[in-house]
Amino acid sequence: MDLIKDGWFMETNSLWPGMAMCLKVDEILAHVKSPYQDILVFKSTNHGNVLVLDGIIQFTEADEFSYHETMSHVSMNSHPAPRKVLIVGGGDGGVAREVLKHPEVEEVILCEIDEKVVEVCKKHFPSLTSSAFSNPKLKIIFADGLEFIRKNTNRFDVIITDSSDNVGVATPLFGEEYYKLMKSALATGGVACSQGECFWLHSEFIAKMVTLCRDIFPVVDFAVCSMPTYPSGEQGFLLCSLDPKTDFKIPVRKWGAKEVAEYNLRYYNSSVHSAALAPPEWFRSVLHGDHN
Repeated sequence: MDLIKDGWFMETNSLWPGMAMCLKVDEILAHVKSPYQDILVFKSTNHGNVLVLDGIIQFTEADEFSYHETMSHVSMNSHPAPRKVLIVGGGDGGVAREVLKHPEVEEVILCEIDEKVVEVCKKHFPSLTSSAFSNPKLKIIFADGLEFIRKNTNRFDVIITDSSDNVGVATPLFGEEYYKLMKSALATGGVACSQGECFWLHSEFIAKMVTLCRDIFPVVDFAVCSMPTYPSGEQGFLLCSLDPKTDFKIPVRKWGAKEVAEYNLRYYNSSVHSAALAPPEWFRSVLHGDHN
């Protein structure tokens, strides 16, 4: 297998030139090609099972909670009453697992284009899928996310786009059309959150996305979490709200020690929420348009 040499998986990609992420492989658990992408699962020496799509690490069992908790709870706790939620992508079940911890939620639709991702993750990542996929509030639809949103108007309180990177099958989810359709699909005061790439590596791209979204939504911001097995160890999330009064830095519902224990949180709390929206100075200037 080209991705694994001498017992090591090495992730290289033009999206992060001149660097690579390596993990030692104990066992290959699955390697299949779906109609959309190459899917690899392996057991690593120190990071548990690992999901790789088209040669790019999506998560490891050791640190997935950082990504999934931040993406889910920063967006959900920025809405006063998130009853109806759409997840585009997220076939591993991690975002669904976290979203369903919110007692206000009445309905979650997970729209995943690749049925094989769900099948593989059910088998090899039960800690992500078991609680979410058995919850009666969750409905899984296998469809193109852009086309699904196009057919739904004024329906969802929160839309979370848990996509892979801006290449291949996920490319349309980073375009202007998609964000305009998300705006139409959101109910009054709705919140959208999308995978936003890494500010160390993609600051110019992020600046363009922020500018694009500010022409569509009244409030746009950017959150960051620590993610050790992603390039540069950081992951970003683009946040948009239809409510001009939204301040993403201040959660509407504050989760402290009680919620951390009740919901078995390992990364997120209200302090982390606010910290995720506090960019380093050089990146703050990028978000405000001064990125020359």
